[in-house]
Amino acid sequence: MWKPTDAPVNSPVFSHEIRVTWGDCDPAQIAYTGRIPYWALESIDAWWEHSAGLDWYALNVDRAIGTPFVHMTLDFSAPITPRHTLRCQVALLKLGVRSIRHSVTGFQDATQCFKGEFVSVFVDTKTFTSRRPPDDLVKIFRALQSAPIAEGKA
Repeated sequence: MWKPTDAPVNSPVFSHEIRVTWGDCDPAQIAYTGRIPYWALESIDAWWEHSAGLDWYALNVDRAIGTPFVHMTLDFSAPITPRHTLRCQVALLKLGVRSIRHSVTGFQDATQCFKGEFVSVFVDTKTFTSRRPPDDLVKIFRALQSAPIAEGKA
């Protein structure tokens, strides 16, 4: 993992690829519904590592900051199958005083399959009380928010 002071130039939208397998499917031969929020959260975790230089594990263990989810919404628009790679686009929608909101949009073969919003709060892992995000992360996230987010297909 890189250090936040060595942050790469970031795009406002991060793309994470997921290989959907037969084991991810239900008897209807499409992705089991419960896998979709899992993939969205996996994509947000990858966004954290790409954008901030640390994933949720490092954030919790090394910096004593948790980010439990307090709200999730998902809208489905097409089935997900093992035929194509699932490309999840993650964007930072809002950095609040003590929370962060992401959108995740999943595409297969240039077709949008789902779109969701996910809100988590920053907490101190020792007391499990809400806290503000640290200044180094705020700086990174504010830079991402200032860039325009273009809707598009993966």
